[in-house]
Amino acid sequence: MKAAPFEYSRPSSVAEACELLTRDEDARIIAGGQTLVPMMAMRLARPTRLVDIARIPELAFIRDDSDAIVVGGATRQAALERHASLAARLPLLARALPWVGHAATRNRGTVGGSIANADPAAEIPLVLVTLDGSIRARSTRDDKVIAADDLFEGPMATALALDACLTEVRFPTWSHARMGSAFQEISARHGDFAYVSAAAQVALDGDGKCVACAIGVGGATAAPTRLKAASAALLGGRLDDAATREAIAAEIAALDIMIDPHASPAYRRRVAVTLAHRVVIAAHDEALSRTPA
Repeated sequence: MKAAPFEYSRPSSVAEACELLTRDEDARIIAGGQTLVPMMAMRLARPTRLVDIARIPELAFIRDDSDAIVVGGATRQAALERHASLAARLPLLARALPWVGHAATRNRGTVGGSIANADPAAEIPLVLVTLDGSIRARSTRDDKVIAADDLFEGPMATALALDACLTEVRFPTWSHARMGSAFQEISARHGDFAYVSAAAQVALDGDGKCVACAIGVGGATAAPTRLKAASAALLGGRLDDAATREAIAAEIAALDIMIDPHASPAYRRRVAVTLAHRVVIAAHDEALSRTPA
């Protein structure tokens, strides 16, 4: 199939893009197009106008703040993947990015586009939720920050207004000396949509006790989910393998698991527990191997 007819605009600024979105309620933003274009080809999306933000200079940047890596909405995923300080400052995202599609799609796909399209299996939104990050969205009405926990509402649905432009993404960074991270997912083939994915970041003190823990699962639920209760349960002591799995299993047992033709809810729930347990243990072991400050 081919896309339905549409108009095309290439604004030179965010302000101009917001004006175009305000004038046409069926207009949609395009940057890399790795999600939107296939949806248009299948007539699952029928925008009347595409507002191309890919060449707006103020939307393509990677900034290292003291407590976060801040990324422009139209920044290419490949540019972030190659960023010199990413592995040191934001190791969880560095581990997740190679799982995002293929090299060719990361060369075109943008960080903001992955988040705005809110695919439940997408890796970048999972990292954003796990680390308790946020986005900034600008429209002709306002310029506001939306926390990751409040952003994702379901499959391909967010709290981002249709006339708003996602201008930046904020990934919090940790300053702990003994820190480890891990990311894993299960799919039919590398680069396919994940049936289940899991991310974890763990920090230890000099005695090996857990002082910070962040765990998230994707693919299994309608939106990426941060396991807050399990993360809190692991704080303050040394991570025990059985206790870690028990805390994760208890929280995942209460989640509403997705149903689709690719994997049963029972399978997704079982795999979510296994992957989340694995990434926590892997992150812990990496943190433990680091010399205390």
